[in-house]
Amino acid sequence: MKSLFVILPKIKFLVVFLRSLNATKINAQINMIREHYIPFNKEFLLEQQIAAFSEDQKKIDDFKKLFDIIEHYYHYEAFNLNRNLKQHYALFDPDLSEKERKSFIGKSDFSVFKETLLTVLDRGNYHRIEKETLDEAFQESDLIGLNLSIDFNAFKDYELYVRGHHTAKEKVSKFIFWKKEIEIEYYDRVLIYLNYSDVDYLAKKKVKLGKMPIDPGSIALKIFKRVPKNDLETIFPNAVPRMSLKDKLLLWVPGIFGGISLLSAKVIPALINMYNAYETGEAINLLNSKTSLNQGLIALGILSIYCFRQYNNFVNKKIRYSKILSDSLYFKNLGNNSGAFYSLLNSSEEEVLKETILAYSFLNRSNHPLTAEELDTQIESWFETKLKTELDFDVNDALLKLKSIGLGIEINGKWSVIPLNDALIKIDELWDSVFEYNLA
Repeated sequence: MKSLFVILPKIKFLVVFLRSLNATKINAQINMIREHYIPFNKEFLLEQQIAAFSEDQKKIDDFKKLFDIIEHYYHYEAFNLNRNLKQHYALFDPDLSEKERKSFIGKSDFSVFKETLLTVLDRGNYHRIEKETLDEAFQESDLIGLNLSIDFNAFKDYELYVRGHHTAKEKVSKFIFWKKEIEIEYYDRVLIYLNYSDVDYLAKKKVKLGKMPIDPGSIALKIFKRVPKNDLETIFPNAVPRMSLKDKLLLWVPGIFGGISLLSAKVIPALINMYNAYETGEAINLLNSKTSLNQGLIALGILSIYCFRQYNNFVNKKIRYSKILSDSLYFKNLGNNSGAFYSLLNSSEEEVLKETILAYSFLNRSNHPLTAEELDTQIESWFETKLKTELDFDVNDALLKLKSIGLGIEINGKWSVIPLNDALIKIDELWDSVFEYNLA
């Protein structure tokens, strides 16, 4: 019994020490990227920019009209992207029937779909999560403390794209009654792209087709909000809970070594003495033998209860995982498959408009043309001083947008914009030219 209480604290200390080292390593590697994503809505940014015209109501009205037309133009662009996505995704859409999918053979092109999807993600300022970051997330769990097993043979290809991040403090359970408050990094938006393998490959890899939630050869798309960085694996549809090294150590090491120690020191010797006395007819101290045997059996009972409690902890973690998963599907899921296009396109359309608003406004207020670097510095400094926000403004993309709609002018590497009155005429001509038809 004494050996059991000697072993357990050492095991717990070792597990906690190793876990803390691993957590420290991962936290040190967190890459707080300054993103292109602008975490403010377009109406707010527009109001911030027209504040410079507070003394001139006509300029305020003209400025609003300008960006109203630009917004409609970008909405038209998003409509065309949506139509392109839906057509070339239809053949791989798991929500369509087999008959419907077959009707798109020869009409849907995977390469066109993937290229268009990447265009929309880029416009929406999403960035891809690298494999190293994913591997770190799979090794560490912030909220559920549970390792998940994912059969990647089910996927021909899989990718995760994220946008925006923030930190929040959460309370997590430590050991029995102790709860610790930790800081957790969240991604504001996560898109998971899953290209499922075909039937032949799955059969070769012995993947159980009956347990797959989707038809082989399909492509699944899901968008989630507020996903913990170190729990990204929870959004995979085939994630299965498994015991962590800590769970296994706390369950099996005390069970095996403690059980062997108790059996060899108490139970087995008492039984052997009693059996030998029975065979030889020799008198024994029955009271001492029964006491020794009872002590051993009681210690084994305590050890069994401990092992049951450790296993029950694992079961409770699985229940917590199921709760987190159901919350993700019900409260955090923003769109699935072709339904995800609307969320992506809406966010990409808004990001494009915000970049255009900012680039035009700062160039319009400048007394002289600016280089891309000067404009970039001015906008980023404005966000940092005015809105207490650090970001990496995508100045090159913003200037190209201004140039493409005829508002931006580049001369010898320096940029300027046409005056507001001329800009209204130019953007009106652009919008009118969208629906040109030959009436001859």
